Amino acid sequence: MLRLLLTLSFVLLSQSVSDAGEKLNVLFIAVDDLRPELGCYGSPIAKTPHLDRLAADGLLFDRAYCQQAICRPSRASLMTGSRPDTTGLYHNYVSLRELQPDILTLPEHFIAHGYEAAYCGKIFHQGDTDDGRSWNRESVKQVEGIRKPKGGYALSENLKMKSDNMKTMLAKYGEAARKGLAAGPAYEKADVADTDYIDGYNTEMAIATLKELVQDGDKPFFLGMGYKLPHLNWCAPSKYWDLYNADDIPMAQETEAPQDGAAMGLHASFELRTRAGIPKSGPLSPELSRTLKHAYLASVSYVDAQIGKLIAALEEAGVRDNTVIVVWGDHGWHLGDLGVWGKATNYEIATRVPLMIWAPDMQARGAKTDALVELVDIYPTLCELADIPVPTHTEGTSFEPLMQDPNQPWKTAVFSQYPNPALREWAANPLSRGMRETWFGPLIQQVEDRIIQQQGSKWDRELFEQHLMGYTMRTDQYRLVVWRDHRDAQAEPLFIELFDHATDPQETKNIAKEEPELTKKLLAQWRAGWEAAK
Repeated sequence: MLRLLLTLSFVLLSQSVSDAGEKLNVLFIAVDDLRPELGCYGSPIAKTPHLDRLAADGLLFDRAYCQQAICRPSRASLMTGSRPDTTGLYHNYVSLRELQPDILTLPEHFIAHGYEAAYCGKIFHQGDTDDGRSWNRESVKQVEGIRKPKGGYALSENLKMKSDNMKTMLAKYGEAARKGLAAGPAYEKADVADTDYIDGYNTEMAIATLKELVQDGDKPFFLGMGYKLPHLNWCAPSKYWDLYNADDIPMAQETEAPQDGAAMGLHASFELRTRAGIPKSGPLSPELSRTLKHAYLASVSYVDAQIGKLIAALEEAGVRDNTVIVVWGDHGWHLGDLGVWGKATNYEIATRVPLMIWAPDMQARGAKTDALVELVDIYPTLCELADIPVPTHTEGTSFEPLMQDPNQPWKTAVFSQYPNPALREWAANPLSRGMRETWFGPLIQQVEDRIIQQQGSKWDRELFEQHLMGYTMRTDQYRLVVWRDHRDAQAEPLFIELFDHATDPQETKNIAKEEPELTKKLLAQWRAGWEAAK
């Protein structure tokens, strides 16, 4: 009898260890300002072999959308599973915990269910890292022989230019100057090692952290790796620039604002213009535009190479087949599209993001889905894949079923929002004195004049600067943009935009006035909200 009990105990213990070993790990890869400018998304020019390879063995989402096209609100939404109107976080200069001290984040929830959670690079926005709560393990901070880059640039002349510009603005505006009033060049090409820029350095830290997590081995891990590029400034080693012939790079096809579109729908490319060497008003020259897109593509290829190294390390550690890999961009980016350089709009270019996932037992390998999904869906999806409960506060829908059958009926609409891009800074915060007094004053006045001309008696400075929100809904065929006072859920729209993707995929003409019945129907669908679209 004793022998039988000991045998049963050994079997149960072995089964328990086996079960623990089978718990899926998560490699959670975020890429800043990355639009779907990748080979796997059909780009004729982008050199992204590692992401293409991952997509070829996983599931690629062709129509994935962020909740707000700016860093902090988008990431706060994804990491909490809650939409911006729930978090209350609409710009980059307020913290998540300041507004939502008790909300349960994605890695925090995984920690509660037995995971070790660590991160390198940018997962939450800077200043919102939630250390000690969303993460229960320190990442590796130093690897022998690798020095941490400082200042963003590798070339001394660019570091000096950035420092000098900042000193000038700090003397005039104090600490407010750090919110974008001074910068160095928008790009840099330098013959340096990958680790001489921060994304290459952080990749090595993530690989070292991964090795530690696997070596300890007593718990499954949730490892976040956040890439800064292709966020400005576009600084990448020369070898990634050399992947491209500048003359072969295709440029934006539609460079004018949408016909009959909202005057407040576009901004004056402030985020780029604050960089040294960029014109402070007027259009960019064709030569500069081509150089800037070249810099963006080089940055994308650099990040792709780092992701390749990270996935290779996962394989070398022997845990590739037991790890969910998800790659997401926090929002898109205009590269001259609609005449804008930057994120921060409610249009397709800014709200559509790259998203791909790989998991051990998924059926849809090498597939692409047209299903409408949102970044807010990642939280419940990872919970389901890890076999842990989905918190009741989440406002997304797990897309795990699409990983088995990517062609099944899915959401009827997805939702994004952005406060008045024209009269906000690029971090979505209200215009500061410094922004008005520097070279941006005339640009702001030009945009304001256009809004007043279009809106007439509806114009109210406090409303348009402080409280106007653009809410956008993307259906299978249409994009609806509703501009209204976000303080009042019953407020009538001040302006409506409607774009038909069947005939106008680049959103060049607002047809809301031409199609009143369709607009009314879609407005009713928008008012029903995300719950009705599931």
